[in-house]
Amino acid sequence: MDIKEKAKKIKLMVFDVDGVMTDGSITYDENGVEYKTFNAKDGHGLAKMIKSGIMTAVITGRRNGTVDRRSQDLHFTEVYQGVKNKLPILEAIMQKYELSFDEVSYMGDDEPDIAILEHVGISACPADAVKRVKNICNFISEKDGGHGAVRELCDLVYDAQFGEE
Repeated sequence: MDIKEKAKKIKLMVFDVDGVMTDGSITYDENGVEYKTFNAKDGHGLAKMIKSGIMTAVITGRRNGTVDRRSQDLHFTEVYQGVKNKLPILEAIMQKYELSFDEVSYMGDDEPDIAILEHVGISACPADAVKRVKNICNFISEKDGGHGAVRELCDLVYDAQFGEE
């Protein structure tokens, strides 16, 4: 099945944060407060998904207030931070919304994401993901994490389900 056919089935789009929704940089101020920078175009793509009825979720290994703020701004369906073993969290979300793996896309960039990427309908990664992740993904963005990779995946799913804008 080609990627556009897979994209037609997606009901839930799930994302890692560092290296996917951000460029992977972690900035601290002198007080130890952590900052992240998000891409506005990615945000528009995510907002378009939500407006179209596609659920969005974050499952990330780190915990940070900027992720809460970004998730609230974009009205994410589910947000999980500080998660080391991500697959059980995804399975709980799927059970809650009665979804199968082929109805889920996941974008990750590093080894902790592999457990999920091996199962979902669209396994996606940014162009600058690690090689082990790229080797198992069926969608590799032309953009790096934090620089439009999320938007590229959103556009693929939107165009497959609703036609190009």
